[in-house]
Amino acid sequence: QVQLVESGGGLVQPGGSLRLSCAASGSIFNIYPWAWYRQAPGRQREFVAAMTSGGIPNYLHTIKDRFTVSTDNAKNTLYLQMNSLKPEDTAVYYCNAGGFRGSWGQGTQVTVSS
Repeated sequence: QVQLVESGGGLVQPGGSLRLSCAASGSIFNIYPWAWYRQAPGRQREFVAAMTSGGIPNYLHTIKDRFTVSTDNAKNTLYLQMNSLKPEDTAVYYCNAGGFRGSWGQGTQVTVSS
């Protein structure tokens, strides 16, 4: 089992930026795909971005030009750099390891509002 701890959420104005971090520990050999999901109030959890074991990023098409997923393998950390944030990006962002039936973090709130 992989333990995941997210950080970096907060309140930001439209057009601003945030960088989320997901620190992994435990059985990290099962960590890929290593992904970010988000869930807005009243909506289903949706895929945002992921990194494969081969280092290939995948993105939700609507955020592809604004968000960047990356890893620091030395620190066992997954990042999500979010730029040009919009109010519709407001959600709880979750880190996931090993697919939808894998391990989940507790989530970090991102609120985009003026």
